[in-house]
Amino acid sequence: MLRILFVCTGNTCRSPLAEGLLRMRVHQEGLAAEVRSAGVSAMTGGPISRNSQSLLHEAGFKESISSLAISAADLDWADLVLTMTTGHKRTVIGRFPHAVEKTYTLKEYVEDDARILKAIEEREQLAAELQLKQALSQAVSVEERSRMYALENTIPDFDISDPYGGSLADYRYTAEEISRSLDKLVKKIR
Repeated sequence: MLRILFVCTGNTCRSPLAEGLLRMRVHQEGLAAEVRSAGVSAMTGGPISRNSQSLLHEAGFKESISSLAISAADLDWADLVLTMTTGHKRTVIGRFPHAVEKTYTLKEYVEDDARILKAIEEREQLAAELQLKQALSQAVSVEERSRMYALENTIPDFDISDPYGGSLADYRYTAEEISRSLDKLVKKIR
């Protein structure tokens, strides 16, 4: 059984939406997966946002979700960690380096454009090389900086919009954005 952990900031808006929407799909399609969510700056036991709860209820999700502060135990439980932003991904990896191999942004994980996937791979390799050079007090060349800049401009923004403090329409936009990525995720894990 695949265990998926969604991560956002406070675990009140985006990651609970992703959790609830995917849990419904897992149940409807009979997929072998468990789904949870947590936040990098969450307070365990707090309620999720009223708008997220409303949208989940509107979609037919009847269960209750409470916020959860991410812990090492959550990362140990998860086979796959899907964050809502690149910043969340960096935070998770920074706090829990052992999870680096299974942590992605949701949009990055479901990306299926071969050109973009190749650019991501090259960027990750180049970033590692440049970090090593900097750690060894070696100069980074103009060509290396230019290549990194070109790669960054090739790769799309993998962040899910943050509706925090916004209207129900803002939350609906975010839920639709998450849902499109979940469509691809379900196909990938099927």
